[in-house]
Amino acid sequence: MDFIFNIIAVDDNKVNLMLIEHLAGAIGHKVKSFSSPLEALEYTRNNEIDVALVDYMMPGMNGIELTKTIKSIQPDVPIIMITAVNDDNTVKIGAFESGATEFLTKPIDTTEFKARLNNILTIRKYRKMLSERALHLQSEVEKATEVIRAREFEALALLGRVAEYRDEETGEHILRVGNYARIIAEGMGCEPDFCEQVLHTAPLHDIGKIAVSDTILNKPGKLTDEEFVIMKKHTVFGCDILKNADSPYIRGGAAIARYHHEKYDGTGYPEGLKGEDIPLDARIVALADVFDALTSKRPYKKAWAFEDAVAYILDAKGTHFDPKAVDSFMEGIDRIVEIYNNHNHI
Repeated sequence: MDFIFNIIAVDDNKVNLMLIEHLAGAIGHKVKSFSSPLEALEYTRNNEIDVALVDYMMPGMNGIELTKTIKSIQPDVPIIMITAVNDDNTVKIGAFESGATEFLTKPIDTTEFKARLNNILTIRKYRKMLSERALHLQSEVEKATEVIRAREFEALALLGRVAEYRDEETGEHILRVGNYARIIAEGMGCEPDFCEQVLHTAPLHDIGKIAVSDTILNKPGKLTDEEFVIMKKHTVFGCDILKNADSPYIRGGAAIARYHHEKYDGTGYPEGLKGEDIPLDARIVALADVFDALTSKRPYKKAWAFEDAVAYILDAKGTHFDPKAVDSFMEGIDRIVEIYNNHNHI
């Protein structure tokens, strides 16, 4: 892999600059020269450089000051300080402390100059190669991760549809609940990854219904007390189905399946959890699921009007639902309406 290195030289003596350009050219490198430290700094702010050759004695800003400033702009750039033979040893100490990598003394020894510059550029080349390799590997890992995530999300969608085919609901229900849940999560200030996860795990909330008999699941009238006890077990069944999965998304779906019928005031099931003891994603999905259930036709009821369902959500704030989730639902009501209108209800 061939590299074109961006080398700068800074010296107020133009003869010295010409010499540096000549010596670098002899080993195949071009040098951009600056007689003004300020001009060199301006260039450094706008261009990546691979090595800087800096004279120590310059008016206005000496080499140590210039080195410190270059390092503050591009911390990884190697800097060769050029000093006179009779300069005090404290100059070298100060230069090293400011970030200088190497030293050359005046008058410049041509053999030493070529060797030191080539050594630094060789190290620079391999560091660039490693960096580019790391970026390539990172890109490949990200691509592979996206493929895995897409497959996991596809599996989640398929799992979510299992329950829908059991109780005469359509795939539109799980799409609506997932999208409602994401809108609520975003409004509550949740991290983007969490919002994406709840979009895909919310549809698993009723997976446990596959273990409930059709006679109960699709009964056209009100359930008896005994039937309702059985129906409530779908939360535990769903959790048991999902909880031992390796996928963190499916395990997250297990918590949603178990706790999406808990109520904020502690009167829900299966455990009667209260307030923030209920997992956040389950609190969010509880609202999304109830809203969609209210606005959808079921064997035992007609669909509620949108406005009536919203009124119910507001009335249940702090009792059935997390107040923050209700506030977020109302803040995102325009997006809720869009989901409601774009996905058919039965």
